[in-house]
Amino acid sequence: MVSYFVPRGRVLLKAGNLRKVVQPHQPQQLQLQAAKPTQQQIGSWPVVRHLRHFSSNSSSGNAPLHRLKPQTQQQPQPHKQQLNHNQNLAQVRRNVLSRWTGFLLRWAPMGICVFGAIEWQFHKKRCERDGSPRTASEFQSRVYCSLPLRIISRCWGWLAACYMPTTLRPYVYGWYSSAFNVNLSEAQYPEYEHYNSLAEFFTRPLKEGARTIDANAPLVSPADGKVLHFGSASDSLIEQVKGVNYSIEDFLGPLQTLEEAKTGVSYAQALKRQRDGTTELYQCVIYLAPGDYHRFHSPTAWQPTVRRHFSGELLSVSPKVAGWLPGLFCLNERVLYMGQWKHGFFSYTAVGATNVGSVEIYMDAELKTNRWTGLNVGKHPPSTYEYDEVALDAEQKPKELGKGDLIGQFNMGSTIVLLFEAPKNFKFDIVAGQKIHVGESLGHIVERK
Repeated sequence: MVSYFVPRGRVLLKAGNLRKVVQPHQPQQLQLQAAKPTQQQIGSWPVVRHLRHFSSNSSSGNAPLHRLKPQTQQQPQPHKQQLNHNQNLAQVRRNVLSRWTGFLLRWAPMGICVFGAIEWQFHKKRCERDGSPRTASEFQSRVYCSLPLRIISRCWGWLAACYMPTTLRPYVYGWYSSAFNVNLSEAQYPEYEHYNSLAEFFTRPLKEGARTIDANAPLVSPADGKVLHFGSASDSLIEQVKGVNYSIEDFLGPLQTLEEAKTGVSYAQALKRQRDGTTELYQCVIYLAPGDYHRFHSPTAWQPTVRRHFSGELLSVSPKVAGWLPGLFCLNERVLYMGQWKHGFFSYTAVGATNVGSVEIYMDAELKTNRWTGLNVGKHPPSTYEYDEVALDAEQKPKELGKGDLIGQFNMGSTIVLLFEAPKNFKFDIVAGQKIHVGESLGHIVERK
């Protein structure tokens, strides 16, 4: 059945019925038939949007129908016409913008995910073909560094410092202890109600005698954690985990003096104080998990002379990320102290990480970490490679740190990196992946026969 569509404001009727309606001599039954169609006609007619009412004489039911005379339209003035044109053009632009915005918000995330998955698979195949470790590509590294991790870490630091109601402490701290295997029996205050905030709970002190310092070992563990990597650091590139390297020069920064820079030897060799070939540089990396004891101590008796603060990224330093992202320790925010111990050069570095509200060093009250560095999407901020250096002179220089002395704390889990000079007969007493505690031996010096 054919339907005729006419412009808005006209009656949508069949052609046969329209002729009956407009005839002036038709009786009122036809008018009622046009105004009140039968059920069969309703099912066959198109939808009526606007029905024009025909005028009739209210006093006489037999008054004929007549057509309405169109009203004379006034010509719009030129300035009003231009205004209407501009308004219509602005409305069209807003409609186009809203449609494109909706399209991008709906489909762009899916496209990015698909592209990322394809790039991930191609990079995986490339690593398998070359036989190299499956680490992050340049694209993956940039995407990961573009995440707002510093903002998240600052928000987490603020949230962790908020007051926790006493009634909620057993539930929140209890859940955290169960999730991360926290051993509260070693804490100085094992009651949940003692800690006013999550930050206090993270940095809880240990009871007296909970950790024993090995007096016979020349070097002990500075923190509770997991041994990520250890070994020689005599080359310009050293391993942060097995098969994944980072630059020792990018990590520590330039040499301290021009005399060291002009020696004509490699960076690692220039750091050493003994130039007779009897010593070597070593490193040890210890990861502090969220459930570990968050305070760190001095691993030996040594004297710090220089402090450098790199306000870089705040990427995760978990073992999985450390094995995936090369140069992770050179990208992250870190506070390092360089000085001397009885065998030569010694450096102690606290590396920041995601959700580490701050790194606090008790002997350095002026140090401020996790500062706002602006939004730098897709690239590393300049502070990744720049640093603030403070020479610890006679007035600022702290007393010599003894073995086991408390140095500072993390407000969440992070990493401690030790780079030190020791005799070539120094041997480590640890294995990669081992769980270690404060005061336990890291190595010993083998007696020469």
